[in-house]
Amino acid sequence: MDVVAGNCAKKAMVVLALVLGLSGICSRASAAPREAKIGFALSLTGAAAAYGETQKDGAQLAIEEINARAGQTGIKIVPVFEDDASQPQQGVNVFNRLLFADKVVAIIGPTLSNTAQVTDRIAQKAGVPVLGISNTAKGITDIGNYVFRDSLTEMQVIPDTVNVVEKKLGIKKVALMYGNDDAFTKSGYDVFKKALRDSHIKIVTEQTFAKGDRDFSAQLTEIRSLKPDALVVSALVEEASGIVAQARRLGIPASVPIIGGNGFNSPSLMKNAGKAAENVIVGAAWNESSSNPLNRAFVRAYTAKFGSPPDQFAAQAYAAVYIMLDALKRSGSTDNPKALREALAGVNDLDTVLGKFSFTPGRDAQCKPVVEIVKNGRFTVFGE
Repeated sequence: MDVVAGNCAKKAMVVLALVLGLSGICSRASAAPREAKIGFALSLTGAAAAYGETQKDGAQLAIEEINARAGQTGIKIVPVFEDDASQPQQGVNVFNRLLFADKVVAIIGPTLSNTAQVTDRIAQKAGVPVLGISNTAKGITDIGNYVFRDSLTEMQVIPDTVNVVEKKLGIKKVALMYGNDDAFTKSGYDVFKKALRDSHIKIVTEQTFAKGDRDFSAQLTEIRSLKPDALVVSALVEEASGIVAQARRLGIPASVPIIGGNGFNSPSLMKNAGKAAENVIVGAAWNESSSNPLNRAFVRAYTAKFGSPPDQFAAQAYAAVYIMLDALKRSGSTDNPKALREALAGVNDLDTVLGKFSFTPGRDAQCKPVVEIVKNGRFTVFGE
């Protein structure tokens, strides 16, 4: 009887162990994914709304895709969207709310470099990573080691644009226009000026304007009289649209190309300037025609969801969410900003819609730029 009882006890223990083991497996399989609260500071109103609106769309699409697979990845993104209204002071309010009230693990944004120059210092002091998705002005990542960006700087894009245009079109002299009251447009002007000089292209005149200006006739009339081979402009899209439309209306011929900085990279240019935008040339970090499989899937999904193709700003926002996901997985935590910062610094050759993506040692984006031209109302790769 003792032997039989002993055998029964052993069998019972084995069955219990199996039950407990299976229970543990089921428990782990059904465990809720860890939540990562990420703040988004975007210009949903104001001068940069044309960029911020598509940035929000691109980010939301990525979040929906990631959260649909949260059971597999173990991570769910909890977004907190805020409108910085294209204003640095509002950006400060937004960052303080995201960092100290919402207690996000990271912030994606803000839209404008002007705002980033102020707000990113707050995130740096708080020890929370911030990932810029359209900040291209010089010095943004110099703010500190918690500041990153997946947007190529004007220094990375403009010299390549000037070089390509000079070789293909043989331009020898240009007129240069820029917004003198914005960090982004001023930075673009500085880079354009150096790139033009390095390519031995003469600048026949420099003309300035301010954010919110609508009448550029005085500057463009002066430019027309000098008969440049091209008009080079560093502007946000609202002013860029007016300059392009008025240049053609005032008689600067279509044979004189208009070359823009990163601010031109929005469908709003074609929407606002109409046919005058045809043949505008601009450097970019992304083009929708890329054969990258991830990009093709992104363009299809975005177009199906929002009814129009994505622009560069949507693509960079979409990519940023996936860059964050990669870093979150490698950091081993969803609520440790310091560990996330270290993981972000280690992003290397990540497959994204922007192509193979890495951060430089200075936390700037490292991916290949492209030169675009407007054809039939859309950005296409220049020379194709």
